Amino acid sequence: MLFINAVIHTMAGSVIENGFIETEGSAIKRVGSVSELSESEKSDAIDLRGYSVYPGFIDTHTHLGLVGDALGFESDDINEMTNPLTPHLRAIDAINPLDLSFKEAAQAGVTAVVACPGSSNPIGGQTAAIKTHGVCVDDMIIKAPLSIKMALGENPKTVYHERKESPSSRMATAAAIRGILNEAKEYLAKKEKDEDQDYNQALEALIPLLKGEIPAYIHAHREDDILTAARIAREFGFDYIIVHGTRGHLVAERLIKENIKIMSGPLLCDRSKPELKDLTPAAPAILKKAGIEISIVTDHPVIPIQYLPLCAGLAAREGLAHEDALRAITIDAAKMAGIENRVGSIEVGKDADFSVFSEDPLTISAKPKMVVINGEIVHKA
Repeated sequence: MLFINAVIHTMAGSVIENGFIETEGSAIKRVGSVSELSESEKSDAIDLRGYSVYPGFIDTHTHLGLVGDALGFESDDINEMTNPLTPHLRAIDAINPLDLSFKEAAQAGVTAVVACPGSSNPIGGQTAAIKTHGVCVDDMIIKAPLSIKMALGENPKTVYHERKESPSSRMATAAAIRGILNEAKEYLAKKEKDEDQDYNQALEALIPLLKGEIPAYIHAHREDDILTAARIAREFGFDYIIVHGTRGHLVAERLIKENIKIMSGPLLCDRSKPELKDLTPAAPAILKKAGIEISIVTDHPVIPIQYLPLCAGLAAREGLAHEDALRAITIDAAKMAGIENRVGSIEVGKDADFSVFSEDPLTISAKPKMVVINGEIVHKA
């Protein structure tokens, strides 16, 4: 397919004022100025005159598909709260692509997400980067496992304190994570030496983390929990990204020393628990100004997935540069998730995921005229 006469925000360089995008199969074949096209090429093209094209939006931390919209407990598969250490659980085994929220995501121009286990367990399982269009999750995967989900602070403490089980304190949460990581190190060492040992699926799941093949996504709101995450990662030598980082803006200068990256959000919610008392939509701007890499997330269903662009717009209203707000849900989000080879910008060879707007997509009135995922028009207004 050929799309012509649009203003193309590639997020990979300068804006193309009168541009075209040619797709072939699921990929982008050509991008450039309409002046490069012959008249015969333009004759069968989709004319987007008066519209702007943006890369598909990316939400790097959601529970999309793991909790069903309006279905209650029957479709709530975010947390396995019978064991605090479950690194072997896979988000893809609980994702329902036919949940209404996938359709709403695509209609809003959100074309890719990272679907994650929840934060009730110190180690909750394996995340997956997926597209938002399809009927079988196996056909929607960009990368899985993408990361190991961990959690510090109030969530695991509250869950297990109520059950009078460990971990019911921050100390025990950190100790539980260290304990299984040490077990995994020993397990890996024996495996590399071909020593006999029983298969352990939980420890097997941690090997890619310890070998640097995937990072940890570590849920942490409070600044001390953020720095505990940094401490544990430093001890075991694995890469990590902070999910939420709600109070990180209070100690931004200290976080720089740890080279911390933050998936900031949810921004558009109430202060429902003590850890959120300093929640502010100005956080992304403060973090970015300090030099911290950010993406903006909804934590769907905390904020419904279709409001990801609105969250970026709110961050822009509170001081984040407009371009940085766009980047936080496109190319910077893709880089944060380690999937920038596939998505996040409009470039030759990348997946043909993009949306067409008649106005700034970060405004409350903006709705896509058209959304393309994997070279297929999946929404047309």
